Amino acid sequence: MTLTLLHNPHCSTSVHALDALEAAGHDVTVRKYLLVAERLSEDELRSLAERLQGDPVDALIRRDKKYRELGLAADGWGIDEVVATLVAHPSLLQRPILDDGTNAVIGRPRERQRAWAAAGKAVTE
Repeated sequence: MTLTLLHNPHCSTSVHALDALEAAGHDVTVRKYLLVAERLSEDELRSLAERLQGDPVDALIRRDKKYRELGLAADGWGIDEVVATLVAHPSLLQRPILDDGTNAVIGRPRERQRAWAAAGKAVTE
């Protein structure tokens, strides 16, 4: 199983997730999704949103300044709206997200990261 961490190295929660996975001995592919060269394509975002545990809108950082500046109100949005928003504004992607190829899980709250490290896959508990 390949573990991919959608990672922002400037986010302490994301750094904590990577540290926990590596400390548990897991090989993790790190994808710094804010870098243009590592940005997720529309197809990748759609796949991620379809496999994300929870509602598709959970993939958005709704407490972000950019979210407010754009005047977004994402409650009830489906995959199409979430994907279109993330294609246009990749910085609104929630982080960290662990993708094991089958499931994708947001690493908030931090307790989830311990579950990832223990299980070696994307789990919520």
